[in-house]
Order: sequence, then structure tokens, then C-alpha cells
Amino acid sequence: MSNTPVQQRYPFERYDSVIHKTISFRHVSMTEDLGRLYSWMQEKHVIPFWNLNISMENFIIHVNKNLQDDYQTLLIGSLDEIPMSYWESYWVKGDIIGNYYAFDKYDQGIHLLIGPREFLGKGLIYPLLMTILHKKFQVYNTRKIIAEPDIQNEKMIHVFKKCGFQPVKEIALPDKKGLLMACERKVFERRWTDWQTNKF
Repeated sequence: MSNTPVQQRYPFERYDSVIHKTISFRHVSMTEDLGRLYSWMQEKHVIPFWNLNISMENFIIHVNKNLQDDYQTLLIGSLDEIPMSYWESYWVKGDIIGNYYAFDKYDQGIHLLIGPREFLGKGLIYPLLMTILHKKFQVYNTRKIIAEPDIQNEKMIHVFKKCGFQPVKEIALPDKKGLLMACERKVFERRWTDWQTNKF
């Protein structure tokens, strides 16, 4: 999976006519984003589910390690060019989650967070998540995208369900008890149409 399919390359942007904002995703830059990401990891709504309120030294090690993994892509999501979210887009093949279900080699996964508190509670996660799922499903052979939110993260579980994910099973990951969820291509395509036609 080290050869990135054309459809998965970034930066990427699209104008969302539902929220009337331009959504964009770009690669994480250690120079530009380290301080931003570190501050986001100290937010009260982030700490319980990411557990990365660690020293800057250890955080640098963590981010560098993730950047070197060839099975995942670290992204900054922006609205109208304002960075406000962090995303880890990955191939299940190569990730620890592959030990928890019988995956197809083209299955993909996603982790995400909204950083600044002023962007919370406004429903903005939906257009962002729908957009990146649409991008990921442009890989023709991908039939399924998975997520494994913390079992206690009810808000995120609700978000995933609304975007087309269905619960599969509870799983005991090294750092949390998660809910394995899966979004099938056909289900997502219906959700995408609903979103574009304001029936979401």
C-alpha cells in the first residue's frame, strides 16, 4: 500500500453547498502544525479519547513516528482555509485494527478530532467526515471504511452512524475499549446523495 493511489493524494478541496464553505485537507507539516496539534491535544474534549496530553518532547516522537508509517496519512482539515481538525487516514492492512476482524486488503480506516472549541457543537463534523469518506471511496477497490471510536465516546459514535457506519462489535484495543464500526460503499453512497440534497 506504499504507492499512494492518485485518488488519495492531497491537498484536496471542495466547496460544500450545504454549509457554504470550502473544505480542504492537506498533509500535516511538522514545521507548520506541531504547535497547533500539541495545543489541540490539551483540550478537555480531546484528552479523554486521544490521551496525548504528554510532554512536547514525547509528542514530537509520536508525530514523527506516525509520519514515517507508510500505511497512514496525517492530515489537517480546514474550513475556508482555517485549520480546525486533525485526521489520520489509514489502510487497515498494516494497522493494529487488522488483528480484530477479517479485513479486505483495500479496507481503509479513519481517526479524527476537531481541535478549537469554537468549532464544536455546530454540526461541522458531518460535512468534513462526509467529504473525506467520499475521497477515500474514490479508490475503486475500497468497499469498506472502518472506525473504532472509544466505546464511551457517544457523540462520535452518533456522528459515525449518521454518516453510514454500522456497529460491528466491541473490541479491546491496547489503549481503549473501542466499538468497531464499518461503512459499506453502497450505504455511504446513499448518505452522500442525502447530504447533497439536504435530506441528511
